[in-house]
Amino acid sequence: MKLKPLGDRVIIEPSDSEASTSPGGIIIPDTAKEKPQQGAVVAAGPGRTTDDGKVLDMAVKAGQEVIYSKYAGTEYAESGTDYLIVRESDILAIVG
Repeated sequence: MKLKPLGDRVIIEPSDSEASTSPGGIIIPDTAKEKPQQGAVVAAGPGRTTDDGKVLDMAVKAGQEVIYSKYAGTEYAESGTDYLIVRESDILAIVG
C-alpha cells in the first residue's frame, strides 16, 4: 500500500462478511446492504499530538480486527480494493 496515514488516522479494509442472500433465499443487492462496521487495520499513523507537542501512541496496530462507527471516515479505493480512513477516536473496539 502506498498510503501512510498521518496523525491519529487509521486505514481500515472493511470486511465483506455480509451475506448476499437472505435466509429466505432472496438475493440482496449491494445498494441495499448496510455498510460493514468491522474490518482489518491496514496501517496506522504515529499518533495524536497533544497541545504541548507530545505524541500519544496509537491503541491499534496493523493486522488487528476492529469495530468502527457506522458513518465514520472517508472511503478510498486503490488497486480495486476499498479502504476506509478514520480517526482513532472513531474506532469503538478491538476484536479478539
